[in-house]
Order: sequence, then structure tokens, then C-alpha cells
Amino acid sequence: MSQYNIEEEIEEIAGGEFERTPVPKSKLKSWKSFLGMYAGEHAAGTEFVIGPLFLTAGVSAFDLIIGLLLGNFLAVLSWRFLTAEIAVKYRLTLYYQLEKICGKNLVLGYNLANGVLFCFLAGAMITVSATAVGIPFNMEMPKLTDTMPNGLIWVLIVLAIGTVISLVASKGYDMVSKAANWMSPIIVLGFLACGIIAIQQLGVQSLSDFWNIWGEGSEPFPGQIKYTFWHVVIWSWFANAAMHIGMSDLSVFRFAKKPSSGWMTAAGMYVGHYMAWIAAALLYAVYIKSPEAQTFLSNGEAPPVAPGPLAYNAIGYFGALAVLLAGWTTANPTIYRAGLAFQAVIPKISTFWVTILAGTVATIAGLFPAFAMKLLGFVALYGFILAPFGAIIVFEHFFAKKSGIVENYAEKSGSKFNRSVFWAWTVSFGLFYFISLQFDIFLSFVTLPAWLLCGVLFLVFSKKWQKKIQTAP
Repeated sequence: MSQYNIEEEIEEIAGGEFERTPVPKSKLKSWKSFLGMYAGEHAAGTEFVIGPLFLTAGVSAFDLIIGLLLGNFLAVLSWRFLTAEIAVKYRLTLYYQLEKICGKNLVLGYNLANGVLFCFLAGAMITVSATAVGIPFNMEMPKLTDTMPNGLIWVLIVLAIGTVISLVASKGYDMVSKAANWMSPIIVLGFLACGIIAIQQLGVQSLSDFWNIWGEGSEPFPGQIKYTFWHVVIWSWFANAAMHIGMSDLSVFRFAKKPSSGWMTAAGMYVGHYMAWIAAALLYAVYIKSPEAQTFLSNGEAPPVAPGPLAYNAIGYFGALAVLLAGWTTANPTIYRAGLAFQAVIPKISTFWVTILAGTVATIAGLFPAFAMKLLGFVALYGFILAPFGAIIVFEHFFAKKSGIVENYAEKSGSKFNRSVFWAWTVSFGLFYFISLQFDIFLSFVTLPAWLLCGVLFLVFSKKWQKKIQTAP
């Protein structure tokens, strides 16, 4: 038996995840597997919040409809020609590939940041589900400007949902993923039905009527910033920056037979990040016309963005169920992934307990509506922090030989902390975050410059410091 077959058998016994070896040919999957996965994963709880938030940002019809077409296409291109291309060549997880370049100690810092951000995202999804569960209890829904819990019922519902989600996630990703696959068609159908009913409620009878829902745009709601065409394009491109240019989905596409499987991400972008976002925006457009919303606006306040009631008003309890499941199917795997990230930091603690830890942090975050109500800004920050690490992998893949640096330097030198990576990320993050704050620039606008600078600095610093290490006596 060859060494390759021995390693394959060991991986099978360990669960077949191939965390520290390339995925063998016998385990590769066709493009159909990725089509279904991305269509389901990106029609989720976040969509019920993001769609309405575009309306609160005062977008015009052209900005939203054409901007989303372009931005999502750029995201698909990023997955296809960067993530899938590199994943199929090396067939390694993001974490192991980073470890080979950065060293174990530096990757621990990345895992900690990743885990915390995952928890906050999961917390926002618990908030989404809570707006559906709270309907029968006549619960006061969080307002767009709310940051703190608004009552005892809210707290109890969030704690109950967070507990259930955490316990299910702690049972393992296999059950979580199977449940999500079964629920995804219900969620997609819910989005589609909500959009159709909302169009009828708005009295749309022609394309021009549909276009006029947004018209030429409006002033943003209190506490929101004005979104232009380029805000929509750049934000939708980088909504999943950590996954594509940040290389997180190397862990997914390492199972692909060919890089062309990366095109299947279009199913997620145009079902979830196009149809579902617009459908959710239509629900909010209906609500804005209601006397309740008009009262908020006349008082200079932003009306609530509560996905549960919005969907319930369109299609009844089926809509509330779709919201509950959408939040659940997003929060569950997110908590699981956060648990794995924490386990890399504290490896002596079992998967069960690190998942419970992640679920606890996510549930506490879910008590504060700000994470959901400010989801556009949070997702932009999430991508801005993590995406530059992907530039390290991309620039090494395409430019290592041309620039004369050693690939997988930490692994070959025995280093546990590659300072070239650390300083490349620190300088690029610090510079462009300062620029964003100082000149009030939308954070997604500086994600690509930060990513490019991080990659370039990594090559420059590696060229300088690798040479010194290699020639040292």
C-alpha cells in the first residue's frame, strides 16, 4: 500500500475532512454539489435584513437593480478565478495553507478574530429569528436605531433561540448541514412568495411601476448613510470578501474536480443576493406605506426593520417560519465554524464545549439589535479585517517565483510567526482604516486597496527578510 493510500485511510478514519492533507481524487465532487450548496447558503437570514437596509439607505432603482447585477458578478469572478483556481491546485483548507505560510502562532490570532466575528454574525441571525418567534407574543420589535435589548420578552426569546441553536450546533456539522439542505427550498420559496405578494400589495402592474418603487432614490433614514450606485456595487462585491478574495472558501472548493465549479457561486449570488435581497426590500416597501411606519417617519424616527413581521404581513405564518428557518440555518453553521476557530486557539477543550462557548457569545450578541440593524456596516468591517489575509495566499500563488521568495516559508524555515505577513496586514489594515475614519470613506471602498497593498507588502517584506534569514550564519 502506498503512503498516499495510507494517508487516505487515516483521513477516512478521522472523519474524511482532510484538514492537513490534500483532498484525494476519490473524494472530489462535481459542479452539481456546489450549485445546491451555494444556492442554499446565500438565501439565508442575512437577506431578510440586508434587503430592507438598502431601502433605508435611500437607493434608487438603477442603483439597486443594476448595481446588484454588477457587484454580484464581480463576486462570482473572484470565486471562479481566485478562490477556486487556487483551491483546486493545492486542495488544502484555508487554515492549513495559512499555517504553512504564516506559522502556527500567527494563524492562532487569525482564528481568534475569525471566531469572534463569526459569533457576532451568528448573533445577528439569532436576532432575525427572534423577530419571527416574537410575533405570537406581540413582542415589541427592535427599531433601526436600537442598540440595547428592548424588553424582557425579547431577552427570553433570544436566550431560548440561542440555547437551542448552540446545542444543535454542538452535535456536529453533519446534522447541521443536512437540516440546512432540507430547509433551504422552504426558505427560497418563502423569499419568492414574499416578493410576489409584496408586488401585488404595492399595486405593481408594469415594469415602470416596479421601477418606481425606488424611483430616483431618497434621503437615507435617520442614522443611515446614503447609498449610491457604487456603494451598492462595491458592497455587494465584498459582502463575502472573507470568503472569496479572503480565501475562506478554499476549504470548500478543494473538493471541486475543476476550477470551473467556481461559476456555481452564481446560484448563491443571483438567488440569494439578488432575488432575495430585492424581495426583502419589497416587503419593507409595503411596510413603509403603513400608518405605523409613517408615524415613525413623521416623528423623524427610522421605522423598525423586523424580518418576522414583514414576512408575516405578506404570507402569514409561512413567512414567519421562513424567517425563523433562515436565521437558524445561518446561525447554526456559523456558530459551528466559530467553535472550530476557537478550538484552534484552545485545542485542549473539546469540540462540544468550544461550540457551546461560541454559541454563548453569539447569543449574548443577539441580545443587542445593533448587530442586525447595522448589518451593512458590520459585514463591510468583517470583510475588511479578514480579506487581506487572502491576499497573502493569492500573491504567493501568482508572484512568488517571479519575485524570488520562498513559498510556504513558515513551514520550510520552521518559523511559527512570519513577520512579513504580520506587518503586511498591520500596515495595510491600519492605513486604510485610518483613511476610512479620517475622511469618512465607506469601508467597503477601501477593502480592495487594503487587499492589494497587503499582498504587495508581503512580497516586499518577504524578499527582504527571507534573504536575511537564509543567509544568516
